[in-house]
Amino acid sequence: MLTLTNKNWLLAINNLKKKDKILKKIISQYKSEKITSKKNAFYTLAKSITGQQISVKAANAIWSKLEKKIKKINPNNLLKIKRNEIKKCGFSKQKINYILNLANFFIKNKQIEKKWEKMNDEEIVEDLIKIKGIGKWTAEMFLIFYLLRPNIFPISDLGLHKAISINYKIKYPLNELEIEKFKKKWNPWTTVAIWYLWRSLDPIPVKY
Repeated sequence: MLTLTNKNWLLAINNLKKKDKILKKIISQYKSEKITSKKNAFYTLAKSITGQQISVKAANAIWSKLEKKIKKINPNNLLKIKRNEIKKCGFSKQKINYILNLANFFIKNKQIEKKWEKMNDEEIVEDLIKIKGIGKWTAEMFLIFYLLRPNIFPISDLGLHKAISINYKIKYPLNELEIEKFKKKWNPWTTVAIWYLWRSLDPIPVKY
């Protein structure tokens, strides 16, 4: 499967700069930066669950507290601590259930990452949403930040809508036709376009 290697990242930004003058300007502001993967499937999914329906800033604050408490976030360490300790970090009851369920899933399904790496984008989304607590948006964050798939377009992401609205002077939130126009314009490198748009909003790069 095609992934965002350094070579493909360069191909993508050159392609996008030719297609989109506004994106070209944003890319030029962050020349030395690119998307990075933690290469840790559990970490990416658990942090994506943390970020569901809240701001990047709020999600990072909650996650930072969890990291201070656990040191190394992995399924075994997460299952060792009490629910109340996770709650103190800022997690809702529902999200606590979700990340603990995810931890149990990874313990029961060793080497699941190797299976996902061989699947196409649609197959991975279909497989991931079977896990309680993971919806399409979380699955898309996994495709972007763990597998580095190049053409993922999280259509429901509010940060994406906000970034397009600000940079392209379009009323927020965008309607379906407007968002579809950008998806077609940035194809086959939508992941890269979206990453730069997110970057234009946040003082530090988004990471999952």
